[in-house]
Amino acid sequence: MTEQSPALDNLLTESRTFPPSDEFAAKANATAELYADADTDREAFWAKQAERLHWDTPWTSVLDWSDAPFAKWFVGGKLNVAYNCVDRHVEEGHGDQVAMHWVGEPGDTRDITYAELRGEVCRAANALASLGVGAHDRVAIQLPMIPEAIVAMLACARIGALHSVVFGGFSPAALRSRVDDAEAKVVITSDGQYRRGKAVPMKAGVDDALAGAESVEKVVVVRRAGDDLDGEVAWTDGRDVWWHDLVDAQPDDHTAEAFDSEHPLYILYTSGTTGKPKGILHTSGGYLTQAAYTHRVVFDHKPGEDVYWCTADIGWVTGHSYIVYGPLANRATQVVYEGTPNTPHEGRHWEIVQNYGVSIYYTAPTLIRTFMKWGADIPGKYDLSSLRVLGSVGEPINPEAWMWYREHIGGDRCPVVDTWWQTETGAIMISPLPGVTHAKPGSAQRPLPGISAKVVDNDGTEVPAKGGGYLVLDKPWPSMLRGIWGDDERYRDTYWSRFAEQGFYFAGDGAKYDADGDIWLLGRVDDVMNVSGHRISTTEVESALVSHPTVAEAAVVGATDATTGQGIVAFVILRGGAAEGGEGSAGGEEAIQALRAHVAKEIGPIAKPRQIMVVPELPKTRSGKIMRRLLRDVAENREVGDVTTLADSSVMDLISKGMKSGSGDE
Repeated sequence: MTEQSPALDNLLTESRTFPPSDEFAAKANATAELYADADTDREAFWAKQAERLHWDTPWTSVLDWSDAPFAKWFVGGKLNVAYNCVDRHVEEGHGDQVAMHWVGEPGDTRDITYAELRGEVCRAANALASLGVGAHDRVAIQLPMIPEAIVAMLACARIGALHSVVFGGFSPAALRSRVDDAEAKVVITSDGQYRRGKAVPMKAGVDDALAGAESVEKVVVVRRAGDDLDGEVAWTDGRDVWWHDLVDAQPDDHTAEAFDSEHPLYILYTSGTTGKPKGILHTSGGYLTQAAYTHRVVFDHKPGEDVYWCTADIGWVTGHSYIVYGPLANRATQVVYEGTPNTPHEGRHWEIVQNYGVSIYYTAPTLIRTFMKWGADIPGKYDLSSLRVLGSVGEPINPEAWMWYREHIGGDRCPVVDTWWQTETGAIMISPLPGVTHAKPGSAQRPLPGISAKVVDNDGTEVPAKGGGYLVLDKPWPSMLRGIWGDDERYRDTYWSRFAEQGFYFAGDGAKYDADGDIWLLGRVDDVMNVSGHRISTTEVESALVSHPTVAEAAVVGATDATTGQGIVAFVILRGGAAEGGEGSAGGEEAIQALRAHVAKEIGPIAKPRQIMVVPELPKTRSGKIMRRLLRDVAENREVGDVTTLADSSVMDLISKGMKSGSGDE
């Protein structure tokens, strides 16, 4: 086997580009001058962005990087994050503007104005204070996508407590590990939640999680499912309290205290390679500055005109930055939807877009590919003419999924902003600007004004145009994580040790430059395959497969191969029409050979899959990321590993059975 080459091979090419319309460009929030402004004086640029917020005390310096890799931004400045997201809009005369069009899965709805949101947040802040929660205390929140989730987060921010939001689908064990690590004083949850048309219990799992949890003093329970749940909600006297009993009785006025710019705002746990979750710590001033700036320029958001919808869950960083903090700081009117995209029917999202006149829509590539699988006739039934900007987040988007999104959702007229960022970065880092960039299907393109990123080789040297390697951030940024909660050494080791000599933050992602110098994300470097000495990204092979008209989604892994070191094994889901031909035709030898030949034509013979397997579903986490680790287990005939983080663990049984029957072998 050939020795590993220092960089990734850059194989797939894309020549289609889509400039913004003259009309869009003329009114856009961001112009090409932003790049020049940021390059001329980076700190002055960020100071200008921070000035869009309300500061009780001005900062004395923009950046202190003397204790790298621990940054301080807007040093000495004081502000209140919740005041910036709610009160100042009311005080400026926008209290009657709708902050949130909330849509419940069963069909119940609520419209909440900024004035009403202010009252709710003040009551919740007073309620938390009455439980003894103060600045620096931690509050764990495990709630469905209901207004109280956003109110609880803002109430914590208002009183200087840190929130730790845990996704509603996580297990009791996952919740417990996060509660213990943060030493949460209060947990906020609900009696139940609606998932795919059913009311399912939530508090029961929280009770399991908290058995013997020493830090927890109170559990506050929102009544969401009520009588739709089977049986009574178990109750621990002295610990448990209903949200409506506690919060509704509080005064709707509360004076927001200003906190230091570096006051911790929240902890958000992300999976660690060791199995112990990492508590990513974000602070206040720099985080809010970049969340608001990126929301304004990447989505071209116009307050009071746009209706914005980010389809994420608040359990993920996308929900923190682009449902709560960025949009509310920018006085957005937004849709918040509780349920799944196919409850009660597969057109639910488009029905909501039509009903509320959504103009900015931000979702994940995995959902776009699901919509492709369901068929273009479904969005075709709805009036989507209100849409003007589309965004994607969470993983690299295949060029063909990008094109489908633009054509069938955006009517061939909406700019598509493909955004790269992470829990750790806090806000968008690499993205087109919709009024400036000539967009390329599948590319995040270039760092935003004020952000610096490079693609480097093993030695930390920047690769040339058409080269591939590791994506690094070579300068600090305002919304960067300030550490891993309680573990500074792990923070240094995880993010800064790989390129310690150069002082680069290494994100763990592979990337490449194309001939124009635009950046293409290639997925996690852990997912890179080494085929006959060529380091090939799974993302590129997946994109080649998805560009075939019969394929809706693909996942690719490298499996040990005696001849080539690793062989490429692909798992594909076919689009509606192709899949309906039955598994025999879909997985037939002729169709498989056609797909193998298609990959060879798109990328080159080196990337031709050794084996292609047609599957009904792919193993995905609840946030929609494909679990390639489990597919590698199947491809190498190993026992399948831990499936507890999957949205549907039965998927692996189906795939394993298909593999054993020899479907799709060469």
